[in-house]
Amino acid sequence: MKNMLLSPFKKPFNLKNRVVMAPMTRSRAENGLPTEIMKTYYQQRAGAGLIITEGVAPSPNGQGYARIPGIYNDEQVAEWKKITDAVHSEGSKMVVQLMHSGRISHPLNLPQGAEVVAPSAIVAGGTIWTDQEGAVPHPTPKEMTLEDIEQAIEEFVNASRKSMEAGFDGVELHAANGYLLEQFLNPLANRREDQYGGSMENRSRMVLEVAQAVVEAIGKDKVGIRLSPYGVNGDLGAFDGLEAQYEYLTDQLNEMGIGYIHIADHSSMGAPQVPSSIKESLRKRFDGTLILSGGYDRERAEADLQAGKGDLVAFGRPFIANPDLVARWEANAPLNEPDFDTFYTGAEKGYIDYPIMEAVQS
Repeated sequence: MKNMLLSPFKKPFNLKNRVVMAPMTRSRAENGLPTEIMKTYYQQRAGAGLIITEGVAPSPNGQGYARIPGIYNDEQVAEWKKITDAVHSEGSKMVVQLMHSGRISHPLNLPQGAEVVAPSAIVAGGTIWTDQEGAVPHPTPKEMTLEDIEQAIEEFVNASRKSMEAGFDGVELHAANGYLLEQFLNPLANRREDQYGGSMENRSRMVLEVAQAVVEAIGKDKVGIRLSPYGVNGDLGAFDGLEAQYEYLTDQLNEMGIGYIHIADHSSMGAPQVPSSIKESLRKRFDGTLILSGGYDRERAEADLQAGKGDLVAFGRPFIANPDLVARWEANAPLNEPDFDTFYTGAEKGYIDYPIMEAVQS
C-alpha cells in the first residue's frame, strides 16, 4: 500500500509531502519582530511539505501575547522575508497564520496606543502571561463599534498583502482557539444585537467578510482558515446550533473557493473531542483541501489519509522536539520528547537545540 503521508500533494501549494507543521505560539519574537533564532527554527523544520507559522498579529490590537510576532509593518516584512527565503531554500512551502487575539490579551502585551477589543465587552476567564507582572486576569475588552470592525477587516487585508511581500505562499485566517474571529462565531463571547450578532448567519458575518476581503486582495488559492468546533480555548465552548453554524460557514467558504480548511481537534489536550460527524460533514461540503490536526502520530495520520478523512495532517509537538521529524519517519528512527518547560521561555534552549539524527547517531 502506498505511503500517503510522505507522498507529494498538488493543491493548493504543490507540496513535497502531506506533512504539515502545525501553528504553535513559541514567544520568541522581540518587539513584534521575528528574530534570527526564529529563522533557524523554521528552516530546521523545513522537511515538512507545508509549514504554518505560529500565530502572527495582523495589527497592533491583535498582538495579545508576550513576544509574538506581527506582520503589519515594513520592518516585520523584511524580517519575515529572511525566514520564508530560508524555508523555500529547503523545498518547503510556508503560510502565515494571521491571529488577532481579541479579548485574549492585555494592555501590557500591546504596543503603545493599541487596545483590547472584542465583539462584546465580556471578560474571558483565567489569566494571561505578561513579562512585566507575570500572570494577570484578562481585562474587560472594548466592544467593537462598526467602525472598529471595518478597521479590523482592513487590518487582515493589509497583513495579507504584506504576507505576500514577505514571500509567504499563502495566509491562514485563525478563526479558532478562542481568538477574535471565533469570538464572533460563539454566542458565549458575542452578545451583539446588530448585523454581527444573534443568528448564526450574523455571527458568521465577520469571518466571512474577512475571508472575502482577503480573497479579493491576494487570490482565493492563497487563503486558508483554521476552525476549532467544540474547542474550549479562550474560555469558549459548545453552544446550541454549533454544528449547523459550522456547516453554514463551510458552505459559504466553499462557495468563496478558498484553498483549504484546517480543523483543529484539541481533545488530546483535554478539550471535548470533535465528533466524527462534523468532520465528515465538513469534508463533504468543502471542495478544497482539508487539513486534519490534533494529537496525531504517524500511524493514525496515515490511517486517516488512507480512509479519505483529510488531505494533509498537521503535527505540533512532534515538530517542536524533532526538527528533522520527516527524515526520522523516513528512517524509522526514534523521536525526541519535547521539553514542556521551555515552550514559551523566549530563548534558544528548547527551541533550536533539539538534536537531529546525525548528532544522535554519531
